[in-house]
Amino acid sequence: MSWLRRIRKLVDGDARAFRFRPEKFGGIVQLRWPRALVFIDRDFASSLGAKPTTRWEESPNELGAAPLSAPLEAHLQITNGCSVGCQGCYTGATPTPSSAEWGLDQWKVAIDELARMKVFHLALGGGESADLPWLGELAAYARDRGLVPNLTTSGLSNIDNVIRNAALFGQINISIDGLGERYQQVRGVAGFDQADAALVALRRVKREVGINVVVTKDNFDELDQLFAYARKRRLNEVELLRFKPAGRGRQVYEQLRCTDEQHRRLLPVLKAAALRHRVRVRVDCSYTPMLAHHQPDPSVLAKLSVYGCTAGDFLIGVKATGQVTGCSFAPAEPSRPKVTELRDYWSKPDAFGPYRAWRESAEPCRSCDYHHLCRGGCKVVSLRVHGDLSVPDPECPRVVAHSADRRSSRRRPPLPVVM
Repeated sequence: MSWLRRIRKLVDGDARAFRFRPEKFGGIVQLRWPRALVFIDRDFASSLGAKPTTRWEESPNELGAAPLSAPLEAHLQITNGCSVGCQGCYTGATPTPSSAEWGLDQWKVAIDELARMKVFHLALGGGESADLPWLGELAAYARDRGLVPNLTTSGLSNIDNVIRNAALFGQINISIDGLGERYQQVRGVAGFDQADAALVALRRVKREVGINVVVTKDNFDELDQLFAYARKRRLNEVELLRFKPAGRGRQVYEQLRCTDEQHRRLLPVLKAAALRHRVRVRVDCSYTPMLAHHQPDPSVLAKLSVYGCTAGDFLIGVKATGQVTGCSFAPAEPSRPKVTELRDYWSKPDAFGPYRAWRESAEPCRSCDYHHLCRGGCKVVSLRVHGDLSVPDPECPRVVAHSADRRSSRRRPPLPVVM
């Protein structure tokens, strides 16, 4: 059954089975089951009973031509406290949280703001959010305000707190970046057995449980085994995250980042593993350049909602102190807005400047057939390598080849002059 027919059936049966948010192009439908966000045009929205809004008074635009009216999801780093000390921690978490961190009441105010903007999902993380005694209360509050909270945890601390509140979350993923000794090699700490035990215990009480895998040079060749492990543990997804130079990860970036050859092999490797072990795979937005390298039909990628850097558009990040960032790996915005001020900041002309200015990307992005989807690749990597968020992603295979060609042309001796 097509998504459109499925939405129609839900509307005819129970209008409470979906939420709708108007956009210039039409709107976004959130289905409760199956869980999905579906983008529809104005005509279909009208057929569902949606009333014309002020956003429809403007000329309709293609998706991506302008920012959405609000993020689809907000990644909330609700604490920076964590006692584990992983070498690649993207936040640089510490055992003792800062006194400037927000507490439950402040996060509730933030959720009120996000609910008014009709954000759909929250991704709750840390640090280690399982250590917060009010984690369940915050998740319940988000549910009451119409947002779906999802959770990422290491599984190494207070897993009973997660299990006790598991029903409140849409999806819970445990971070497992390798099996057995590989886990310690990648993360710099021993913990696989404990994380595995947490995963087993959590899976007993919830179906929507998966693993997050930060892909590195050291665990790339183990991806198939990780998919096999996910199948064995009866997990519903494997989410692959590209290693990014953020937090403590900046110090080990050169040591752990994947090679260009591995990036070029990513799509066939994960496709084979997902099909072999029949496990759903998700990849984060920073991997779009690696997917585009294999030249799939751009229209297919668009239908699958495969986009590159969507910071300041589809998603935002929020630090433990409430400061808004383009994504959870990015530095705070220059004007340091708080998430409680997001509605005002969202509409400012210079909001999320380099992230929203992706159409101005230099070559080879500007002439790339996938530029409207990729949006210049991961800007956090660009910032680390070039000190500039607006530079094309230096790990994109096309950018790697373009840079090599430029270096080669500079070394090439000039042609002799024929008289």
